[in-house]
Amino acid sequence: QVALVESGGGLVRTGGSLRLSCAASGRTFNSDAMAWFRQRHGMREFVAAIGSPVITDYDRSVKGRFTISRDIARNTLYLQMNNLKEEDTAVYYCAARTGGTIWYTPSKYDYWGQGTQVTVSS
Repeated sequence: QVALVESGGGLVRTGGSLRLSCAASGRTFNSDAMAWFRQRHGMREFVAAIGSPVITDYDRSVKGRFTISRDIARNTLYLQMNNLKEEDTAVYYCAARTGGTIWYTPSKYDYWGQGTQVTVSS
């Protein structure tokens, strides 16, 4: 059974940093696209994705502040978040799909984690 488990969320001050992790089990996603989405204001929004061959993309609201990466040996996806803003407050979800193409809509992803809360406060 495939599982994605996020960790690393928490409460941080404005301007601070957090690193989210998403550990996958049950299968590997080495050649597949994986992404981070966030849920706020009732909507699940694209944040960042990594595809195959190695390509990354970001929502413009986080570009230059967030970095997505993955450790193939650990079967783990990461999201390094720097210079956090209050508007980054959300539940962050890890997602994966079969196939290397990056998609920006949640419905294109087959597997989801349970989410981790990120709260940014001044």
